[in-house]
Amino acid sequence: MNFTQAVLDWFAINGRDLPWRKSSDPYTIWLSEVILQQTRIVQGQAYWERFIARWKTVDELANATEDEVLREWQGLGYYSRARNLYKAAKQVVTMGSFPKTFEELKRLKGVGDYTAAAIASFAFNEPVAVVDGNVFRVLSRYFGIETPIDSAQGKKDFKVMAQECLARDCPAEYNQAIMDFGALQCTPVSPDCNVCPLVETCYAHAHHAIDKFPVKSKKIVQRERKLVYVYIRYNDSTVIHRRGAGDIWQGLWEFPTSEALDFPFSELRLIKRGIKHPLTHQIIFADFYLWEPFCRPNLPSGYKWVKEDELGNYAFPKLLQLLANSL
Repeated sequence: MNFTQAVLDWFAINGRDLPWRKSSDPYTIWLSEVILQQTRIVQGQAYWERFIARWKTVDELANATEDEVLREWQGLGYYSRARNLYKAAKQVVTMGSFPKTFEELKRLKGVGDYTAAAIASFAFNEPVAVVDGNVFRVLSRYFGIETPIDSAQGKKDFKVMAQECLARDCPAEYNQAIMDFGALQCTPVSPDCNVCPLVETCYAHAHHAIDKFPVKSKKIVQRERKLVYVYIRYNDSTVIHRRGAGDIWQGLWEFPTSEALDFPFSELRLIKRGIKHPLTHQIIFADFYLWEPFCRPNLPSGYKWVKEDELGNYAFPKLLQLLANSL
């Protein structure tokens, strides 16, 4: 039995029952793919269900505000995905309908090769292969591909290999199959090779090199960053500020920081110290203080007072939500 047929046969028995797979609606599929980038299915499905319940069509999503979309996205991280989702929805409405081909789909904001391939194959049955982390892992182990997956040549080689393995008569089923195979069978750590249908012809297994694939050439270096937040409470109101471009959490709201405002530290009460919050490229260590001034302080441009019971109307990074909940 060849590689492609073995993966399809495995999928017929072991494939995941996911709600967006029951639809060929490109909006439904696109939404699931964007939400599930860098997100586990068990977490992402709940967000997908909330988005679908609130905005049933791409037109409804496009008519929302960016703040509404960011609030619904709270807790998922990588907030640029939410902003791109919103911008792409407006693009689709302007176009009149969802693009129907791989190349046309890549014109949408935030849609790269993987997402375009997923939508094109799942919604429109276009024979184009997806290449995600699961596909990298399965192909590199089975065929023994040592080209680093994070290199330009590696991305090119894996794209060609994935397309060669694609079942052209059922591209949607095959793409779902190989992704599930990587997620459930050919797992990143300690895969159960004893029950793998490809074990007899797998290069990595034959060479006792399961943990050597896929090969990566780059390591992400995380820098440490210290932030000091101050929650100002005056007459049941507090102060917030929208973060600008060029840094983490662009467009989200936050409480004032000691970097931006001067505070009388003798009047501050420490609530939390050294809260560790890892991101992809940096690790945040945050201190959180409470300040309850006797008179209402003046604020510089860009800061505003809001009622404490209205904070739920604003989208905050997860770290700031956790800190606020500690009060």
